[in-house]
Amino acid sequence: MRALTAAVVFATCAGFAAPSASAVPHGGYTGIDGGELAANWTAAVDGPQPYHGIAPDLAVPITMDDGTVLKADIIHPAQNGRIAPGRRPVILQMQGYGKLPILVGQAVLSAADGLGIKKPLEDWVGSLNLPGVGVDGLFDLTRQADAGALEAAAQDWALAEAGYTLVQVDIRGTGTSQGDWQVFGDREKQDAAEIIDWITQQSWSDGNVGTMGISFTAISALEATDRRPPGLKAVFAYEGSADIFDDIAGPGGAVGVGFLVPWLLGVNALKMIPDITSLLVGKFDPAEQLQWLKDRMADPLTLVGMVTNGYTALTPDQLTPYTRQLVDPNSGFRKGLKTDVANIQVPTFMIGAWFDIFGSTPTDTFGAIPLPEEQKKLIMGNGYHLGSGLAGFGHPGMPPRLDVLQRAWFDHWLRGIDNGIEKYAPLTVEQQGGGWTDAPEFPRAEAVYRRLYLDDSSSGTSPGSAFDGGLAQTPRQAGVRDVTAAPGLLSLCGRDTARISAGATAILDVCGKDSRVWEHDGLSFTSSPVNQPTTISGPVDVHLNAVEDASDGYWVATLNDVSPDGNSSEIATGQLVASLRAIDEDNSKKSANGDYTEPHYFLDLAKRQQTVPGVPVTLDIALTPIEAVLQPGHRLRVDLYASNFPKGLPPLFILADSGLKPEHVRLDPGAPSWVNVSLDAPIPD
Repeated sequence: MRALTAAVVFATCAGFAAPSASAVPHGGYTGIDGGELAANWTAAVDGPQPYHGIAPDLAVPITMDDGTVLKADIIHPAQNGRIAPGRRPVILQMQGYGKLPILVGQAVLSAADGLGIKKPLEDWVGSLNLPGVGVDGLFDLTRQADAGALEAAAQDWALAEAGYTLVQVDIRGTGTSQGDWQVFGDREKQDAAEIIDWITQQSWSDGNVGTMGISFTAISALEATDRRPPGLKAVFAYEGSADIFDDIAGPGGAVGVGFLVPWLLGVNALKMIPDITSLLVGKFDPAEQLQWLKDRMADPLTLVGMVTNGYTALTPDQLTPYTRQLVDPNSGFRKGLKTDVANIQVPTFMIGAWFDIFGSTPTDTFGAIPLPEEQKKLIMGNGYHLGSGLAGFGHPGMPPRLDVLQRAWFDHWLRGIDNGIEKYAPLTVEQQGGGWTDAPEFPRAEAVYRRLYLDDSSSGTSPGSAFDGGLAQTPRQAGVRDVTAAPGLLSLCGRDTARISAGATAILDVCGKDSRVWEHDGLSFTSSPVNQPTTISGPVDVHLNAVEDASDGYWVATLNDVSPDGNSSEIATGQLVASLRAIDEDNSKKSANGDYTEPHYFLDLAKRQQTVPGVPVTLDIALTPIEAVLQPGHRLRVDLYASNFPKGLPPLFILADSGLKPEHVRLDPGAPSWVNVSLDAPIPD
């Protein structure tokens, strides 16, 4: 049963991968494969363990300082069927989906391992591949089955047999815990600190705590650093985010409804499952359960009202005070969606992907963590939220399995084992269009920001686009000309939809690996082919001279790698509501030439600047940071669109002001449009 579950989870919880490439170690660090140290890291996981079996203590109530009771499942290493004596380090996961499903998953994993079928099944699923049948994306998912990602995400009980005590706690207002769900609010951060302090006071704890998680729980693992609890000694965050607003809740002023709405409904549904575990283990407390029920009835659909109001209010005046928190950067709710990276003072290992739903911010987070590189690591795959594109991890020349890296990280920072994990490459990335490599820094020093100008000279490479224009280092626009994009729904078959669906639609190659369907709705501007491998490294900015036919508009820009056969592969994406274009200069970045590389917007309703129909307006659209390689013969393309459902959908009052009217790019030699992109070699004109 566990084996079947593992196969299903990997088939639905993995991402895309690209061919591997070894890297030359730098700065005293290992290469991406961990060098000679990796064998010992792997042996620590796959070899004999000091304990056999577990001793669970389930449905444990923990009372917060305000009287709210949170529920925990505690998994101890066992000796002779009982809790092994002694004090041990603890690995904590703050769970938002309910600890019961995780408990079942952990049991299934453990059972399959005990039967000796887990590894053979994972190896078999990981070997599946039928190229050329149009669903290569499916096998990009399954090839991650043996990468150790499931074990690293599920808080595998193998960690208990290795000598760790495992703690799963339902976050306030979710699962079996009392209270109102705060959605990453300040109270959740306080709860995490109190839980860690509680753990350090228990007779089975040696005072050293690590936090871990995937997605929702990885965000919570990062947020646990906020109060700097003294017991917290390490973090391992798989597909987390330190800035949920910029990643998904409102980047560029448009909400990621394709993920956010189903996610909210899912968490709200799961939080209604009663505490079955306490009944099964004889710990059911009627008074606690009654308070739990009262809390759930008081707020059964957390945040759903905010979303509903945002998409029914025809004017800003119709927004409720509750909803206005989302468009007020000073509100407690809005601030709660961002982790204060300055408070990350403990060794932190992060895993992300360029097209993860949280893929916009990991490189910035990594750079801002105030720790030396020995104490912070980041792996960025060329995948989605379903797995991050980790196919091949653990194979020769590739990074070690994720469960191996996680165990080595905790062994070193929680137990003081001198295993050398601090010498692992600080930044390991899979280059889109290339392979896996370690990056000495991001962006790479050898990549220089350059303007590439949009013009109306036909490239002859995008006949299916709404407009086929050129892209060159030398301005070539001779006269003033408007080119028009209209809102459409072909974005449903685009890589942005694959991104917001966590990679689900990427199973179909035509929608996940080629933009030519979506480009029928877009304006395409394509460069000449490069004559040598050309690296793109860093965030990207599209500087647009736009003209609206209404008092607002919404623009989407993507950067694409166009192969000689015409395939147009999206490598970066960004969006911006025209009226929310005001830039926060203090938090924005510019290149040496003074152009923006990473504009940050206020996204503040009080700073909204509506457009005047027919009058040009300057927009700087921030695209996601990337690491990519244009191979010889490939071209760079900028695509511009007037809609991007379901990846981005502005609130209704913005859509009403835009009238969903066509939008225009004014190609004007006196006010040019360009993309500011970091390249290690110029692209020939």
